Amino acid sequence: MKITVCELPNDPAPLAESWDALVDHATAMRPDVVLLPELPFHPWVGWTKVVDPAEWIRAERSHDEYLKRLGELGAGLVLGSRPITDGDRRLNEGFVWSDGEYTPAHHKYYLPDEEGFWEATWYARGNGSFEPAPTPVGPAGFLICTELWFTEHARAYARNDVSILANPRATEWSSRDRWLAGGRAAAVMSGAFCASSNRSGLDGTGLHWGGLAWVIDPNGEVLATTSSDHPFATVDVDLLEAQLAKETYPRYVEE
Repeated sequence: MKITVCELPNDPAPLAESWDALVDHATAMRPDVVLLPELPFHPWVGWTKVVDPAEWIRAERSHDEYLKRLGELGAGLVLGSRPITDGDRRLNEGFVWSDGEYTPAHHKYYLPDEEGFWEATWYARGNGSFEPAPTPVGPAGFLICTELWFTEHARAYARNDVSILANPRATEWSSRDRWLAGGRAAAVMSGAFCASSNRSGLDGTGLHWGGLAWVIDPNGEVLATTSSDHPFATVDVDLLEAQLAKETYPRYVEE
C-alpha cells in the first residue's frame, strides 16, 4: 500500500500551483492514501489574536472548494483536517474522504494559544474522543498537530489496532527536529505507520512554516521526508507490519 505525504504553502496562489503539482505526483505514483496538512486550503487564521468570524467562513468555503477536488488525487483514501461550524461552535475537524464520501473522524482537542497560534481563541475544543476512524485500509488514528505530544493517545491507538496514525500539522521551521522526534516516538508507541504533512515556506503573517512531512514505520524508522525541493513523498508500506508490531516491545507491555 502506498502513502503520500506533502508540504503545501500557506498563500492561495502558490497553493494552487502546489496542488496541481501534487495531483501530478499522485497521478504518477498512484498512492492508496494521501495525507494533507492541518487546515491546508486557506491562509492560516490563527496567526492573529483578533477573531474575524467572516474570515472563518471564508476558510470554510475555501476548504469546501478543494474538497470537491480530492478525487483529482486518484487515491481511494484522503485524510486531513478542515474548519467547520457546528451550531455556535467553530471546530478543527479531522476527516476521512473515501471514494468521494466525506466522514468526520475527530475534532482537535488540545489547542495552543500563543503568538501566531491563537487556536483556543479562534475555535473550540472537540469532545476529547480519540476513537479510531474506520477506513477501507483499516482503522486510522488522528493526532492533529499539538495532539502528537499527548502520548497517551498514541498508546491507546495501539490497543485499538490502528495501522495508520495521521498527524496533519501547521508547525514552524524552528521546531522541525522536535516534531520529527515526536513523530518517531508516536510511531513506536502506537505500533503504527505515522504519517505527517505540514505547511511550508514564508508568508505574510511572518511565520516560517516548517515543511518536513514524513512517513515513519512502527519501529520509529524514518522511511521518507519532504523538503522544499521535494515537497511530496510516497512510500510503499505493508500494513501487516503494524499488526505484528502490536505484539512486540513496547506495545505488548501491560499498563
